[in-house]
Amino acid sequence: MSTVYSIRIPKKLRELMNSVNVDWQREISKYIEDRVRKELIRKYIEEGKNNLTKMKNINNSDLIREDRDA
Repeated sequence: MSTVYSIRIPKKLRELMNSVNVDWQREISKYIEDRVRKELIRKYIEEGKNNLTKMKNINNSDLIREDRDA
């Protein structure tokens, strides 16, 4: 399933786009997919860094003792 997302571009740019033989829908969709992928990777890396910072404050011996007691 797909959806429509419209953007406004200058008329001159649209004329130039029409003058070349490019599948603009495919090109724009590919660019958006790549950009979203990069942003998600950046987001996940940032979340990982935050989780790592939180984990540094945990005492490992307490975790081991808790696991053994369970």
